[in-house]
Amino acid sequence: MLSPIAANLSSLPLTVHAPRMITITLNGERRQFAEPLVLAQLVDELGLTGRRIAVERNGEIVPRSQFTTRGIADHDRLEIVVAVGGG
Repeated sequence: MLSPIAANLSSLPLTVHAPRMITITLNGERRQFAEPLVLAQLVDELGLTGRRIAVERNGEIVPRSQFTTRGIADHDRLEIVVAVGGG
């Protein structure tokens, strides 16, 4: 026997939503990613975690302290620069 809540839920239509993709421009190249995505996830996906990088989003430098909270939206333009040491 179903509980009253389960009985009510079983009468609802089942809707499956495909993941929504976002398209961004990353260092001049169009790329697609699943949404939602924050900068920290993008940095990790690109294999740049722990590296000395600077990120510019739509012409604005994003402080590293905001990588975990700053979302990436459809049509954003991102530039990521990796610092290279040497001399």
